[in-house]
This record gives sequence, C-alpha cells and structure tokens, in this order.
Amino acid sequence: MNTQVKIPHGDEKVTVELTRKELMSLAGIRFHDNHKIEVSARKKLHDILESQESTPSQLMN
Repeated sequence: MNTQVKIPHGDEKVTVELTRKELMSLAGIRFHDNHKIEVSARKKLHDILESQESTPSQLMN
C-alpha cells in the first residue's frame, strides 16, 4: 500500500537547540544511567512541532 502523507510546511527548516548528549541519544546511543537525556531531547522536538501552526493530529491525517 503506497499512501503519501502530506505534511503542511514539511520542507521548512526548524532550529532546535540540543546538547551533544541529547543529540547522541536521538541518534541511538543509550545512556543507561540517565534516561532523562533522551526524554529531554524528545520533549524539545515535540515542543518545536507544537509551536508550529500544524498540530500533531493534523500531521497524521
């Protein structure tokens, strides 16, 4: 099944400020002693998406 999803403003660039550890955690490196690093990075990404005019539920439709 080939379904294309259209994301409004999907090609716009955004800037997110992450620490090196946050970036590494998003790239797949695990910090077993500190799960908060990945949580913090994901929260920053989530916040930037929410601050855009499209809501996450609109992105999925």
